[in-house]
Amino acid sequence: MINREWHLLSRPVGWPKPEDFALVEAEVRQPGEGQILVRNKYLSVDPYMRGRMSAAKSYVAPFELGKVMQGGAVGEVVASGAEGIAVGDHVLHFGGWREYATFGAAQAVKVDPEAAPLSTYLGVLGLTGLTAYAGLLRTAVFKEGDSVFVSGGAGAVGSQVGQIARLKGASRVIGSAGSDDKVKLLVEEYGFDAAFNYKNGPVGEQLRAAAPDGIDVYFDNVGGDHLEAAIGSLNQGGRIAVCGMISVYNNTEPAPGPRNLARLIQTRGRIEGLLVGDHYDLQPQFVQEVGPWVASGELKYRETVVEGIENNLEAFLGVLRGDNTGKMIVKL
Repeated sequence: MINREWHLLSRPVGWPKPEDFALVEAEVRQPGEGQILVRNKYLSVDPYMRGRMSAAKSYVAPFELGKVMQGGAVGEVVASGAEGIAVGDHVLHFGGWREYATFGAAQAVKVDPEAAPLSTYLGVLGLTGLTAYAGLLRTAVFKEGDSVFVSGGAGAVGSQVGQIARLKGASRVIGSAGSDDKVKLLVEEYGFDAAFNYKNGPVGEQLRAAAPDGIDVYFDNVGGDHLEAAIGSLNQGGRIAVCGMISVYNNTEPAPGPRNLARLIQTRGRIEGLLVGDHYDLQPQFVQEVGPWVASGELKYRETVVEGIENNLEAFLGVLRGDNTGKMIVKL
C-alpha cells in the first residue's frame, strides 16, 4: 500500500510558499503490538500550524524538516494490533496531513459516526469547540449579562464563542468578519446582535458603533488593530482571552503592540492567553452541554470542505487568507 503525505521541506519566511512543501509517496507501515493503522477520512487545517512551521521555541514542537507533518484527523481503523480498538472503528487522532497513519492506540480516541457526522469531531464537537467553550467560560470568566466581542466571528472558534455567549445569556454579542456575506451570516444565522466587516473602516470606530456601552469580554482570534480596539472599548473589570493572532502569523518583523495598554489600569482589565491543552478536564462538561445544542440546532455550525489530499496545502493557505466560513476540513 502506498501512502501520500505532506512533508515540510523548508521553514517559510513570511507567507508559506508551495516550494516549502512536498506531497510525497511512502509505504504504509503495518501496525505492531499496541498500534493501529487508520485510513484518514477527514483532516483538519488550523492557523496554529503556521507556528509549527517555524523553528522558534513555542508551546508545541516544530514540524521536522523532511518528515510528515501532523494535524487533527478522523478516520477508520483498517488494521489493529491493539486491544479495545477493532477494524471498522472510527477514531480521532493527530496523524493528519496523510492518507494513512500508523501509531500507538493510546493516541487515539474512539468516536461514534452514528452520533454525529465524522467531520464534527474535528470542529464543533472537537478541540475547536472545546477551545471556544473553555476560552469563553473559564479564561474570560463569562457571566450572564456580559457584553461580548469576538474577532474572526465567522471562523470555526469565533462562531461558537458568539453562539455560546448568546445561549448563556449575554446582554450583547458583537462579531467582526472579513466580508459582508460573513457579517450577514453572524447576524441572521448565528444570532449575533451586531457584526461588522473590518475591511470597511477602522475597527475601533466600528466597534464603538456596535457596542456603544462598551464590552465586558473580548475573545481574540486576530490581534493587531482588533486587540487595540477591544482595549479601547473595555468596561471596568473587563476580560480579554487571547486565543490567536492570525493577523501577525506571517510577519517577518515583530508587530507593534497595542498603543493603549495603559487603559487596563483605568478599567482594571485583564488579558490572559489560552491554550486548549490546559482545559481537557472540561471535555465531558463541554460535550454534555454543547452536544444537545448542536443536535437541536440551537448552536449552528458551518464547514468549508476541500476535497483531496493533494489540496491539503491550499486548504491551509486558505485558512490564513480567511477563505473559510467555519471549520476548514479536507475530505479524503
